[in-house]
Formats: sequence, structure tokens, C-alpha cells
Amino acid sequence: MMTATNSKTIAICGAGIAGLAAALFLHRAGHRVTIYERFDAPAPIGSGLILQPTGLSALAALGLIGNILRLGHRIDRLRGTDAASGRTVLDVRYAAGPKRRFGLAVQRAALFTVLHDAVRAAGIEIRPLSAVSGVVDVTGRPKLAFDNGGATGCDLLVDATGTRSPLVTSLLPQAGGRELAYGAFWATLDAEGFDFERHSLVQRYDHAEVMVGVLPVGRLDTAAPEKLAFFWSQKTGEADALRAAGLEAWKAEVRGHWPELSPLLRQIDDWDAMVLARYRHRTLARPAVGRVVFIGDAAHSTSPQLGQGANMALLDAAALAAGLAIHADLDAATSAYCRLRRRHIWLFQALSRVFTPFYQSDSHLLSTVRDQLVATVANMPPMPRVLAAIVSGMLGDPLAGMEIAECDWEDEAETFGAVRLASGSPDR
Repeated sequence: MMTATNSKTIAICGAGIAGLAAALFLHRAGHRVTIYERFDAPAPIGSGLILQPTGLSALAALGLIGNILRLGHRIDRLRGTDAASGRTVLDVRYAAGPKRRFGLAVQRAALFTVLHDAVRAAGIEIRPLSAVSGVVDVTGRPKLAFDNGGATGCDLLVDATGTRSPLVTSLLPQAGGRELAYGAFWATLDAEGFDFERHSLVQRYDHAEVMVGVLPVGRLDTAAPEKLAFFWSQKTGEADALRAAGLEAWKAEVRGHWPELSPLLRQIDDWDAMVLARYRHRTLARPAVGRVVFIGDAAHSTSPQLGQGANMALLDAAALAAGLAIHADLDAATSAYCRLRRRHIWLFQALSRVFTPFYQSDSHLLSTVRDQLVATVANMPPMPRVLAAIVSGMLGDPLAGMEIAECDWEDEAETFGAVRLASGSPDR
């Protein structure tokens, strides 16, 4: 139990998934936490995501696993096919790994609400309209400066402001990262009336230039209807030209790759129904400068190809709390945080960097290798087990040293055994 003398005053910048999770872990460890949010009210940005066993284990450590399981949709399989031939070129099953693991697809807003409600219930203060413009005395007692002219001091500053963090820009200007050519249009659509694979993320490809996918993402509350996340891979530099060509022309292109999507496309009546997500690859060599710590996309960002972003943010939050639990000295605690996350972050950032061009690039050679060689090798032991470990985020023992136990998947699925969590509806 944290003693009063070990309790720290901690400022968290950003009330997204990383910031809210960090606030909960640190508050429950006995620290005095305040969240500073630049918008007038915190809100989620984005459509759907998959909570992997890593992220679900972190939520279980916070006592929130039941809350999210009631809202999410169980995912057992990731399947991708060539749009022209129908040939399966990606088929990863969680069951190939140990412990009957699964993923849980959720609307980003549902995950945000679960964390935000827990923060409010804990009495953690969120100060809106507090955009951070800079920080001084990073090796002593950091002092934040805000755009509105205010300032405040703290023992430890946690930056959870995302990929375009102003603090990363000012403290680590050499760590700008690289904008990725491909992003994606995302939309959250009604699931009713559409015949989808119940427990799969399904994608179709035309070489590596076109990727279109559908993911069942559950509901915002237990009384709400089920939703699907729809995404279309898009070169961000060509997005304006796509819009200018007209919505119907784009829909015709999508139907050409996947005719069965027509019922979903009818729900998209203008471009405002979709959000264009842009991605950047950046990995901080050390996610801390003095007593300023970076978590989530501020520390590491990449394409969503491996589906690890939110999960890595949850692990960052848990690791930071673990570092502070191990060491009362703040410098030692931040070093422990960096050490706990180093191997997992570098491993998955490297994997993402390697795999992304096979699915989002202009290279026909890489897509041919993917379709002909990788698809074959993926079915040869032990590759199904290795791929399951990669997709689940469990490669490299990421929970080690964090005092987080991996969920008991059979017990959790049985306890929260709604139809959307059961495996009774076989995928085609």
C-alpha cells in the first residue's frame, strides 16, 4: 500500500485511452493525479479497434473487464482474401495459441466511456481547456505552461497527447517520425441486415494498394444496437481527388472489390459519414526525458496493421504504475518504466514496420510475395502459433514485471457469455 511519503503529484496531459488508463492505475496506487485536457470535454476519436489479450489483461487489473466484455464483440479469427480470385491469403486464429485466447472488438467510444466513467467514479479531476504549450525544469519538478497563460507544477508529468504531442516536438525535436503514405477512411455502421462473419475481422485486397475490411465492434451500451466498423485503405495525399470524383464513383469501386458490401455502403450518404485517419511511424529511443514520461502514441505510433495501438497504451499505463511501485525515487521509477516496456515496444514497432508494406503500399512485388509465399508459410508449424502470438500482442512476454496476470479466458467468456461472446456461431 502506498504511504503518504511515497505519494506523488502527477499531471497527465491528454484524456484519451492512454491518459485515462494511466490516471486510474496511478490513482489506485495512491498518487495524487490530475488530468489536463485541451478540449472543452474529453471525447474519443476513431471508429473500432480490437482489444487484444494484453489490453484485456490490463483492463482486468483495473477491475473493468466485465464492463468492456458486455459491450464488445468476440473475435477469434483474422481473415483476408484476394478480391479478384477469392483466395485466402491471411488466416490467423487465436485458438492456435495457448489458453483459448480471443480478441474483443469494441467501438473506441465504448472503451473511452468505460475508462472515463471509472475516472469520474474515482473522483480524479479532469481540467478541460488546458492545452499544454510547454514544460520547464524537466529534471527537477516539471512545471507545465498552458496556452491560456496558466501554469502548474508536479512531481511527474505524463504526456498522453498522442502522435502529434507538442512536448515530444519541443523536448525531442529529432524524434519527429515519418508520415505514412497510406491511411484509411473509417465508418461505424449498423450491423442489422448485413450478413457478416460473426467472430472475424475480414479484409479483401487488391495487391497492396486496396484494402477494405469489416469488423463487428459491439455496442455503446447494453441496450444499443450492434455496430460494424468499415474501413477503406487510402493514400492520404489522394483523398481530396477521391472525394472530388464523387461518392458514387468510390462506392462503385468498393463494390467492384466486394459486391456483398452494398447494404453497408447504402448507410454512407456523404463523406462526413467517414473519418480519414492518418498514421505516422515513430518510436522514441527512450520514452522519458527527466521527469517527463511519454505513453501511448506520444511514445510510439505506427499503422494499425497489427491492431496493437490501444493495447500498447494500456500496457504503458500499467508499466508506469509498476515502475513507481518498485521505486520511490522518480528517476529510478521512470527508468523502470522504460525498461519494462522497451522490448515489447521495439519488437512490435519493428514487426509493424516490416508487415505494413505487404498490405499498404504501391508494391506489386510485396503483395505477390504475401499472396504466394507468406500465405503458404503461415500454415506450416509453428507459424500458426507464432502468428497467434503476434496478433494477440503476447509475443515477448509483455506482462512480465507489471504485476498483471493474464485473464483466464474460459472463465471470463463463461461469466460474460452473451451471444456475441459465445463461439456457437461458426465463421464461414
